[in-house]
Amino acid sequence: MLIADSGATKTDWALIAASGAVQLFHTQGINPVHQTADDIRFILQQLVGQCRDACDSSQPMQVFFYGAGCTPQQAPQVAQLLTTNLSTLAQQMQVQVFSDLMGAARALCGRQPGIACIMGTGSNSCLYDGEVIQANTPPLGYILGDEGSGASLGKRLLRDLFKGQLPEHLRNLFLQESGYTYPVIINKVYRQPLANRFLASLTPFISRHIDEPSLCEMVVDEFRVFFRYNLAAYGRSDLPVHFVGGVAHAFRSQLALAAEAEGYLLGQTEPAPITGLVAYHVQ
Repeated sequence: MLIADSGATKTDWALIAASGAVQLFHTQGINPVHQTADDIRFILQQLVGQCRDACDSSQPMQVFFYGAGCTPQQAPQVAQLLTTNLSTLAQQMQVQVFSDLMGAARALCGRQPGIACIMGTGSNSCLYDGEVIQANTPPLGYILGDEGSGASLGKRLLRDLFKGQLPEHLRNLFLQESGYTYPVIINKVYRQPLANRFLASLTPFISRHIDEPSLCEMVVDEFRVFFRYNLAAYGRSDLPVHFVGGVAHAFRSQLALAAEAEGYLLGQTEPAPITGLVAYHVQ
């Protein structure tokens, strides 16, 4: 069995042998919305090179791929690319492709109902009944939405630093540590590609200085906005709210404060879903 969790930056692959032994592999992220078929083929060839020796090609293989951008419209193309390019790993192959949100729900909730959220570079959420996703508030991306995400925290950090909502000594510290100037920041946000990744790359500064009361308050408030804009529509504050993603994991204490303030019970926070997905599929 081969399980994949693919985000914007990287894909985690778990190869599960018949004995139950698990081997992990890593490649560049796969997203059919932003990458061509040739881009995806190249990444899959890298995977084959990594794990060929660990596979018994005489045996059939199930592949469960969970990925960003794997909408119902894009999933068939991804399934075809996986089937074609991984064919040397197994005599027969059965491929199923799901969204990264379904991956988060299965990894975090298993077969129990709950609210599953992604909070990394971007953010997303869903109401999950233990089998299927019942509701999903559109995340709208980092310009219109993605509240609580690394991109949103980075955007808010810059806004609050340069508009005087955070203490001047923090602005000076940020400029010193980052080496950025105001013109460089504007160029990276408005003229360079992948502005969301640049904004998210600023969150380590927040993490290093989270003991600053103003920064901690900023993060908690941003997370409260996430709860209000994304989870209130589900009307299920009785369910635990679980998170997967580097931002949620790094700022769990602030996430717990925001959840309590908004009337929710914080459940698990995991840096990545691959371990939970392995547990889900081997049960």
